[in-house]
Order: sequence, then structure tokens, then C-alpha cells
Amino acid sequence: MADSKFTFAANETVDTVFNGKLSIIQKRTGYRFSIDALLLAYFATVKTIHRVVDLGSGSGVVGIVLAELHPKLEVVGLELQEKMIDRARRSVALNGLDGRLTMVTGDVRAIGAVVARGSFDGAVANPPYRSASSGKINPDAEKRLARHEIVADIGDFVRAAAHAVRPGGSLAVVYPARRLIDLFDTMRRERFEPKRLRLVHSFPDSEASLALAEGVKEGHAQLKVLPPLAIYTVGREYTPEIKAMLAGDPLLNA
Repeated sequence: MADSKFTFAANETVDTVFNGKLSIIQKRTGYRFSIDALLLAYFATVKTIHRVVDLGSGSGVVGIVLAELHPKLEVVGLELQEKMIDRARRSVALNGLDGRLTMVTGDVRAIGAVVARGSFDGAVANPPYRSASSGKINPDAEKRLARHEIVADIGDFVRAAAHAVRPGGSLAVVYPARRLIDLFDTMRRERFEPKRLRLVHSFPDSEASLALAEGVKEGHAQLKVLPPLAIYTVGREYTPEIKAMLAGDPLLNA
């Protein structure tokens, strides 16, 4: 929960996950994190990883959740927008994660300016889902950059991971299922061999809307397709697995 020693702007909210254990500062009417971030944090394989870079970290929620689930993990969040970096840094302090989660201002297209080559064991990314020519462009700058490939596209994010991650390291991405071929093609071109895939459905009988994909840098060709994940039951309640994620169950990521 929010600590009284922290101050917040009038246009900010403090939202919680894990039954109030973790607090995230967000702009009230700007870009706000969705369940996609939680799905990515739980999907990423980090059991044998010590350092992870969160590419395009936004509000910092993926890194904060990863740090909470894995107490020995060191996370660096890379984000281009200064105001989002400021809120993320305050969220890090609010959750007592200083020293384990560092927010860095930087552009994934020029990652070499702030990140040494091969200095991370893994990377995670929740990149913009829509091409610059797809759909209505939001007038809010934060939403526009987070949702559309205005500044960086999926190729830029995967190339950034290829620079940051050592051989044998991993890249986990959440991306629209309809663009999965584009993601796999880009990963292979940057020497990330797709190794794990899980499709996400709004309801058990609906088409897949999202894909959770993980590749290994310079890995061998062999893809493991995991059971599908449904977010809601037919009664429009969260499924038991999603409820467990929202509650912060560490066993789901063991």
C-alpha cells in the first residue's frame, strides 16, 4: 500500500497487485499497465538467471513483479519516456526494491549507449502491439508510444535483446497472436531460437489473442508448446490460474 512518506501528483494513482503487497504509481489518464505485464512476468524463465533487462519497461510493473517473485534476481528497466521513468523509480522505492531494480533512461534502438554487450542473462519485453499505420493513433503521448510502433518496432526490441543478452540467455515476449509469425521470424534473424510458446485466450472457447514466446540466444531448434491459458471463465470471472497470478502465488513461476 502507499506509504505516507511518499508524495503523488494529482494526476497519479497508486494501484496494487498481489493483494496489495505491491504498489504501482501510474498516470490517472495516461498509459496504464494491463494484465499482459503480469502474464509476461510469470511466463519468463528466470530460475537460473541472475540479471534481466526489461526492454521498454514503462511503469516498471514487469520488473517489480519479477523482483518480488525472485528475491535473488537483479533487474534493469530500460525506458525512453522520462516521466514514466520517474514514476517507475518512485514505484521501485515504494516497494523497497532499491538496489535490486534499477530504472535507466534509454532507447532500445541505441541500447549500446547504456548497456554493455552480453551483460544480461535474459531479457523481457512487452513491446507496442500495433504498427504505426494500424488503427487510430492515441493523442496521449504515453499511450501512443506504448501501443503503436511509432518509435520502435518488434525488430528494434529483439535486436536490443540480442545486444544485451549473452549466448545461451533468453528473451521472453508478450505479443499479439496474429503477429506471432513476425515475432518468430525476427527472433530467428537475431539468433534467438523460439523454445517455448503459450497462447492466451480471453475465454476457453475463443481464439487466441496473445502469445507468450521465449527464445534462447544461439539455441537449438525445438519448440515446446505449452497448454493454452484462458483469462476468463465462461461466467466472465478470472480463471483459477489468473486469480493465483493476481494474488502473487510464487509456485506458478517455480
